[in-house]
Amino acid sequence: MAEPGRATMWSAAALVALLTGAAACGETPVAPLPVQPPALSTATPDRSGTPATAAAPTRPSPSTTRSTAAATVRPSPPRGPTPTRSRSTPPPAPTTLPDACLGAVRYDLVLAETELALVRSLCFATGGVLRIRGIGPGEVTVDREDLVSRSYEAGVVDIRFVRVGTVVVTIPQNGTAYPITVVVV
Repeated sequence: MAEPGRATMWSAAALVALLTGAAACGETPVAPLPVQPPALSTATPDRSGTPATAAAPTRPSPSTTRSTAAATVRPSPPRGPTPTRSRSTPPPAPTTLPDACLGAVRYDLVLAETELALVRSLCFATGGVLRIRGIGPGEVTVDREDLVSRSYEAGVVDIRFVRVGTVVVTIPQNGTAYPITVVVV
């Protein structure tokens, strides 16, 4: 085991060597960063029981001090396994809709209360339904039957938009046909 006085003597000697070496170079010494252990080392006994000699610390160049300080101060966080994606899988589609789109909702269009000349276009997500109230069977037409699913019951036409695309829905009212362009995203 080392004697307490001897370890202090080595620490003081190393500190004097460090300060005189820095003064001889013309640079002012700097204090170590708070997270770095002090550059001074103490003598530790080897297996035979005699204290090992500690080498005097050397001052690294400023460029290496910055890189080692940055590595010491900011250790990289441990990372988990990197997710892998097969090349045949397409990237996921965006889940956000344009601001003007209503989404996959039911939109009620009551013909007795709505001026159809003011309704020019609508935007739905796939699965949205345009419900037209107050019209007879077979009066509402669509230009793209492959993009919709229609049903009629008791004066109500439900048009469900099942595929992405643009559909023109034509609604007759008072002898005039009003087209409504529906964009399905």
